[in-house]
Amino acid sequence: MAGAAIDDILLNISPGGQMALGIVLALIMYGVALDLRVTDFVDVFRRPAAPLAGLAAQLILLPAVTWAITMVLKPQPSIALGMMVVAACPGGNISNLITHMARGNTALSVSMTGISSLLASVTTPLNILFWAGLNPQTAALLRQVSVDPVSFIGSTVLLLGVPMVAGLLTVRHLPVLADRLRRPLQILSFVFLIGFILAATITNWRYIAVFSTAVLPFVVLHNAIAVALGWGVAKILGLSDYDTRALTIEVSMHNSGLGLALILTQFDGLGGAALVAAGWGVWHLVSGWALAAWWKRRDPHPARIEGAA
Repeated sequence: MAGAAIDDILLNISPGGQMALGIVLALIMYGVALDLRVTDFVDVFRRPAAPLAGLAAQLILLPAVTWAITMVLKPQPSIALGMMVVAACPGGNISNLITHMARGNTALSVSMTGISSLLASVTTPLNILFWAGLNPQTAALLRQVSVDPVSFIGSTVLLLGVPMVAGLLTVRHLPVLADRLRRPLQILSFVFLIGFILAATITNWRYIAVFSTAVLPFVVLHNAIAVALGWGVAKILGLSDYDTRALTIEVSMHNSGLGLALILTQFDGLGGAALVAAGWGVWHLVSGWALAAWWKRRDPHPARIEGAA
């Protein structure tokens, strides 16, 4: 019964709140662009196998595997949609920190985050619409919340692409301004996003028990499969341990804040999907930290790892 009820949950976000969240999302993407440098992408062209494999796993394989999970396990439609939204999101900057903690190839992690963020304005909406459309339950849910594909793609490109381009232009033509804006903007965006998550959580506190029983198991399983996918692709290609760590973490850590914002602004705040995105945002920090701690404990000498690159 709790499972059936979760599809009826709509997080209460006013039109003004949705507009404010859209502005915050634009600021987040602008801040991401301010962190990108041409040098971040040089390694991609020097050694393309690892980043291209990682991006394929992140942008193609994980959304496809996520669709397969939803078809086999048949979670509630809104939970399935939330899983697809998270899988379609690009990597988050926190993955770079976790990769550094794990003594993996941080440059590779940064390159993958940057490229996936640049592509997100197109790949994220296309992946969501394509894979959600192939699952009859989530396809029906898209119709229920009145998601028009053309409008969704257009608004997502506008919401993500324009601030990304603006950020890149700022870095290119106004580097001093970019340096001044970078840190404050990142802090401000993070504080605003956390504020929205806390407000939504407090407003909908009665659904926490539903989250623990109906949503959390899928979040944990989904994240574990993403970890296994990233690690498996790296091993199949025979990548070094140094690159494997970066690729594994990058594929398993997504910008779930972006996913939550999209759900709140584009999918009428659909509760089950929003709970998945918010839950992933917390859980991938736990799993990423645990993975980094295990790798760091296993190899206490960084020089040995970097020498394998």
